Amino acid sequence: MDLIVTNIETIPGKAIVQHLGLVQGNTVRAKHVGRDLMAGLKNIVGGELKGYTELLNEAREEAVARMKEQAVSIGANAVINVRFSTSSVTSGAAELFAYGTAVVVE
Repeated sequence: MDLIVTNIETIPGKAIVQHLGLVQGNTVRAKHVGRDLMAGLKNIVGGELKGYTELLNEAREEAVARMKEQAVSIGANAVINVRFSTSSVTSGAAELFAYGTAVVVE
C-alpha cells in the first residue's frame, strides 16, 4: 500500500472520508565520538557539521518510518499535517519526533 504523507491539511484531488487520529514516530540518537571531534574542528574553522546533518537525516527517516507503520496498522492510507519536533533528552542525545493525522482518503 502506498501511504500518502504530507505536511498540508488536505490532499488535492482527494476527499478525507475517515479521521483515525494522531500517529507518531520517534527516535533518540546519541552523538558519535568521531562526529564530536569533527564538530569541534568545524567550530574553529566554520562550515557545515556534515556528521550531524547525516545524523539528523537518519533520525528523521526513522521517525517518519515509525509514524507510517503506526498509520498503516490502524488502517490509514494517508497522514496529513505532518510536523517534526526535536528535543534534548540528555547530554549528548536528542529525540526527533514526527507526528501527523492519520486519515483514509478516496
